[in-house]
Amino acid sequence: MTTTMMKAVAYTAYGPPDVLHVVNVAKPQPASDEVLLRVRATTVTAGDINLRGFAFVPDGLKPLTRLVFGLRKPRQAILGTEVSGEIVAVGESVTRFNVGDAVFGIGSGEPGAYAEYVTRKAAGALALMPDGMTFDEAASVPFGATTALYFLKDRANVHPGQHVLVNGASGGVGVYAVQIAKALGAEVTAVCSTRNMDMVHDLGADHIIDYTREDFMKNHATYDVVLDTVLGAMTFDHAKPALKPDGLYLAVAGGLGEMIRSAWNKRIIVGAAPETAEAMETLVAMLNAGQIVPFIDRMYSLEEAAEAHRYVETRRKRGSIVIKVASAPDDNSTLFI
Repeated sequence: MTTTMMKAVAYTAYGPPDVLHVVNVAKPQPASDEVLLRVRATTVTAGDINLRGFAFVPDGLKPLTRLVFGLRKPRQAILGTEVSGEIVAVGESVTRFNVGDAVFGIGSGEPGAYAEYVTRKAAGALALMPDGMTFDEAASVPFGATTALYFLKDRANVHPGQHVLVNGASGGVGVYAVQIAKALGAEVTAVCSTRNMDMVHDLGADHIIDYTREDFMKNHATYDVVLDTVLGAMTFDHAKPALKPDGLYLAVAGGLGEMIRSAWNKRIIVGAAPETAEAMETLVAMLNAGQIVPFIDRMYSLEEAAEAHRYVETRRKRGSIVIKVASAPDDNSTLFI
């Protein structure tokens, strides 16, 4: 049987963005419980950066990360967790989706979306795309939105009347944290830089703190929830003065110390968001209701994946960085940098 090849971006050694190269590899085939997607768009997430070069791995966790994902070299050569595209084949036991469905989702345990085709579990974090969304927009949603939803709704039980502060409100998780906290009925204070103040205001923030001019931990305001998305920005001890007596510190970018302390201090919440079909369906409902909208900073072609990684490592990105793998037949959008 002839092997069908496809274009992908792969890496065989850890290192800077330049370890990413365009290659030809065998096109995957779906197992009985999988679907095969023609990839239209993917993204560069913090997870992709960490799997390639560990730049955003919290202190103390880098040895563990290498142990899990490959001690001397990466076990998975093709990155890409967020994805949007069309289903071109389904496994024999799949009933949830059909060939031709436009879907989007995330699979941190099964990357590979930096390629023309990728397989994903049909029962996993995959959903039909909302009407009116582009593939680029859809690919930019799952990571940041599922993370924000998990911490704010599932772990902190944010509800009307509460005050929530989002540190890093313009980032990949922060843009959705602001919107989801508002959708849950909270009063939201967003912390960002001067250039991003108008952006987070448009996302619905009630109050905005420019961290280049003011330290929110010293302005005497207190919050029910502080959600911290910025690696190395603070610890629970730093955030405690800004928390109400029973307030929660959501350490989205927490290091080893916060992970250990969370075992006995229930006000510190760490962890990774479960990637489930149920979470994706919740996001679809919120997208359809206009409660959350995507925010894309820049788009790159598949061949420019290394450049996209280089930009993300500047730590100045806003929202999501999309890699357009293939244009849809009716997609007239233009790549831009």
